Amino acid sequence: MPFLKRPGKPDIHYELDDFTDPWKNAPYLLLQHGFGRSSQFWYTWVPYLSRFYKVIRPDLRGLGQSSANFDLERELTLDDYFGDMIALIDHLGADSVHYCGESLGGILGMPFAATHPERVRTLSIMASTVKEHTARGTDYLKGRSRLEAIEKLGARAWAEASGAGRRFPPDSDPGFLKWFADEMGKSNTQVLLAMNRNVVANFDASAYLPRIQAPTLGIYPTAGPITNEEQIDFLKAQVKNISIVRLPSNFHSINILQPAACATHVLHFAARHDGIPCRE
Repeated sequence: MPFLKRPGKPDIHYELDDFTDPWKNAPYLLLQHGFGRSSQFWYTWVPYLSRFYKVIRPDLRGLGQSSANFDLERELTLDDYFGDMIALIDHLGADSVHYCGESLGGILGMPFAATHPERVRTLSIMASTVKEHTARGTDYLKGRSRLEAIEKLGARAWAEASGAGRRFPPDSDPGFLKWFADEMGKSNTQVLLAMNRNVVANFDASAYLPRIQAPTLGIYPTAGPITNEEQIDFLKAQVKNISIVRLPSNFHSINILQPAACATHVLHFAARHDGIPCRE
């Protein structure tokens, strides 16, 4: 399994899915997972993308198979995440990537595209909040903050509580819901708490949005429980070159619920800007 290794930095695990023609030197498309998740959550997207793009699925530092061997209070900032991304892009021998992030992956993608425009060919964000503190509230926390809920329940029980009825329909396949909770339950609880304190809780992309130069695609549920219309309208007003797609859903995790639709939108959005025909 591939790892990015650097002196004095945590090892970053990534998956590379490449079924492109070797003589075409296809561009890279980076899929960044959300909070408490890993590269494994993108597996349903790979068949739709990897024939035309070299697909990179990294685990954020401290999550998945990436190392948690770093100072959780001092080395878990936007700049640390961006340093990992840039190092991975350089490691692959690329100048830039198409960046697609779901939820927290998109939250990271917005400031990354704004501050490192030469590294981002296109930016796609999936159900990502723009101002975390104004995101729509939910009742699964039972009056607790997310920080309190994760601390009290632990990673797996928190994932289970936040799944059915919020991320997914309550009548979802029980086997899938167990898989989801089991996979998120592998997350290091202390890493999740530090991520929430240092990055997520008070995130506000307002200052970054006008600086995004890359063509941007936002894919959102029509009635999701987290991102509201105010946030989507703010995106439209602040990002110069943005297209918004709404997929019919009342649930947050549209990248998992509708992988074919989401991946196809991202594929053709990236390909349109590369001039790549995604057909054979």
